[in-house]
Amino acid sequence: MKLAFDRGGNGSRLLVLLHGLGATRHVWTNFIAASRWSGSWIAPDLRGHGASDHAADYSLNAHAGDVAELVRDAGEWNEIIALGHSMGGAIAMALACGALGIVPKQVFGVGVKVAWNDDELAGMRKMAAMPVKFFAARDEAISRYLKVSGLSGLIAPDSPGAVAGVVQTPEGWRLAYDPATASIGAPPMKELREAARAPIHLARGATDAMISLAQLAMYDANARDLPGGHNVMVENPRAVWDWVDESLK
Repeated sequence: MKLAFDRGGNGSRLLVLLHGLGATRHVWTNFIAASRWSGSWIAPDLRGHGASDHAADYSLNAHAGDVAELVRDAGEWNEIIALGHSMGGAIAMALACGALGIVPKQVFGVGVKVAWNDDELAGMRKMAAMPVKFFAARDEAISRYLKVSGLSGLIAPDSPGAVAGVVQTPEGWRLAYDPATASIGAPPMKELREAARAPIHLARGATDAMISLAQLAMYDANARDLPGGHNVMVENPRAVWDWVDESLK
């Protein structure tokens, strides 16, 4: 599937930025604005999200295949670094196996939920089966998008990032993402870690209640706590850059 995306920078060194479930590529706006990156970057809307098309298949491999295709089509790269948030971190790890035609030199996952209980998995299945909810006004839809994406209070309701999370249809305003994207379920962390052909770095916002540092440390002994919450790359992009820079040395 062809993905909607933004890109910038220049050179043959590529940073791939992958958003989380229900979000859009715009969650990387603050991070890019604080950039210390010497090279090119690309940030797609994953399938079923933002301006990219909806699909029948929202498996981890389908997402990773889309990103690999985008990277291959975008240019010739001497070095690829993948940085993903939450679900996007799992997709970045799937790229690291090398089976999809690209092999990142290093992979970073921030806020990846690596441990799931039965109730949480049931909640994901329920979410995936929910019908689309329509709103009479754009502001109502934006308010809902900010809440479900964890961005309330982090970005302004009239910002491009908030507006990108909703879309107008003949039935009314709705969130841009397809509820069925939640069918991706829990990432197979053990298998992803064992198949990786690149170093995997994991971190979380220290106040992120979705995952503990101890759980991350099961897959990265050097997992880090960063000052911030689940969307730490939005609220504290410099902390994420510090972590990435230190790991790339």
